[in-house]
Amino acid sequence: MNINVYDCVSPLDFRYYGQDARMRELLAPYVSERARLKSEVAVEVALVRVLARRGICPPEVADEVAAAAEQVTVEEVAEEEARIQHNTRAMVNCLQRRVSDRARPFVHFTTTSFDVVDTARAWLFREVTHKAVLPEILKLERILIDLALREKDTLQIGRTHGQHAVPLTFGFAIAQYVNRLGTCIEKIRQAADALPGKISGAVGAYNASSLFFDDPVAFEAEVLGELGLPAALASTQIVPPEPLADLMHSFTLAFGVLANLADDMRHLQRTEIGEVGEEFGDAQVGSS
Repeated sequence: MNINVYDCVSPLDFRYYGQDARMRELLAPYVSERARLKSEVAVEVALVRVLARRGICPPEVADEVAAAAEQVTVEEVAEEEARIQHNTRAMVNCLQRRVSDRARPFVHFTTTSFDVVDTARAWLFREVTHKAVLPEILKLERILIDLALREKDTLQIGRTHGQHAVPLTFGFAIAQYVNRLGTCIEKIRQAADALPGKISGAVGAYNASSLFFDDPVAFEAEVLGELGLPAALASTQIVPPEPLADLMHSFTLAFGVLANLADDMRHLQRTEIGEVGEEFGDAQVGSS
C-alpha cells in the first residue's frame, strides 16, 4: 500500500523522515513496521538455534526457520493479524506456514508473546541507538570539539543572567557543550547496552522451559546471548520498564543540551549582540 507522505499522521514523518532519503535509509531499518517484524523473527531464529544447540531439534530445523524468517513479509503478517486479531500469533503463524511439519513445533517453543515482543524491542532500540542515533550525535560532538579548539582564543564577553560578567573565549563557551553532550552520549550508550530481554515464558515464571531444561535461566541467557542482550533479573509477562525509560531519559537529557545550545546561538545572533551568524545558502531567505 502506497501512503502519501502528506497524509502522515505525525508531522515528523513528513518533515524529518518522509522527504529525506538519507533519514529514510538511516531509520527505516529500525523504526518501521517492517523493522519490527524483522526484529521479532530474529528472536524466533535465536530461540531455535539454541534449541538445536541443546539437542531439542536438529540443526537443519534451525537453518530452515532462519531461511523462512527471511521470507516472511510484513504484508502477510498484517493480513493474518486482521484475520485472527493477534499480532504475535500472526507472525508465528506466517513463520510456521513457511517451514516443514518437522520444524513447525519448534517455532515459538516454550515462549509467550512478550518474550518475543519485549526482547525484539530491546534489540531494536539497542541497534538504532548504536547504528543510527549515536553516530549522528557523535558527528555533532566532533563539530563542537573542532569549533571549541578553533575558537579557543576568540575573545567573548561572559554573561550571567544575560548581563556582562567577565571575559572568556568563544571556544571556552563551546567546550561547556562538548562536556555536557559527551556526558549524555555516555549515558545513552550505557542505557542502550543495559536493555534486557526475556525468554521466561508466561508471567515470567519459566514454567514451560523448565519442562524441557533443568536450567531454564541459563537457557534464557543463551537465547538472549544470540542477540547480544542481557536477561532481566526478574520479569513478569513483560520485562521491567525502567531500562527503556532510562534510555528515553538519556535521549531527553541530550536533547535538552541541544536545546540550550540552540537558544544560546539564537541569542548571540540578536541584532544588538551580533557575535555569531547563520550561514545562508544562495537561495535561502530569512523571512517570508
